[in-house]
Amino acid sequence: MPEIEIRPAISSDIPVLIAIDHTYSSEFVWQMEIQAEEKTVGINFREIRLPRSVRVEYPRPTHTLADDWTRRSCLLVATIDSEAVGYISLMLDIAPLTTWVTDLTVVRRVRRQGIGSALILAAQEWGEQHNTRRIVLEMQPKNYSAIHMAQKMGFTFCGYNDRYYANHDIGLFFAKSLR
Repeated sequence: MPEIEIRPAISSDIPVLIAIDHTYSSEFVWQMEIQAEEKTVGINFREIRLPRSVRVEYPRPTHTLADDWTRRSCLLVATIDSEAVGYISLMLDIAPLTTWVTDLTVVRRVRRQGIGSALILAAQEWGEQHNTRRIVLEMQPKNYSAIHMAQKMGFTFCGYNDRYYANHDIGLFFAKSLR
């Protein structure tokens, strides 16, 4: 496979990145279970195999991405042979000393070839350069590929937010220390 280059986004990248198919398929979901008793509430997530593969829409409307990216601290682009094949958007100031990954997308035809991992490694390096101590990935509970990749890269589940996304989906959070 040709070499993956990671660089900051430039204005001509924006229409190309928006045009990427942001949907994905999944055969698994992290299902949330709430156990409420008189003085105790427990929340558990269980990996469940779905009866069939589902196509999952991106949790943010793609027509708002360009505006969203103007509020991000950094937008990195992965290229192969000068073609943009993925991106990662980062924010500071969501949590103290934390680099927060809000979006990570790779062109469908080159998924599962290390591009997402390369983008996360570049985000970690960016976070270290900006004196953050940890990095947090956010994702939907049906994004099994992202959950698996995060765990494989040493991220651990650190929380969730019910109805986090505009489509009312749960946001799952995975974190990793940078120092």
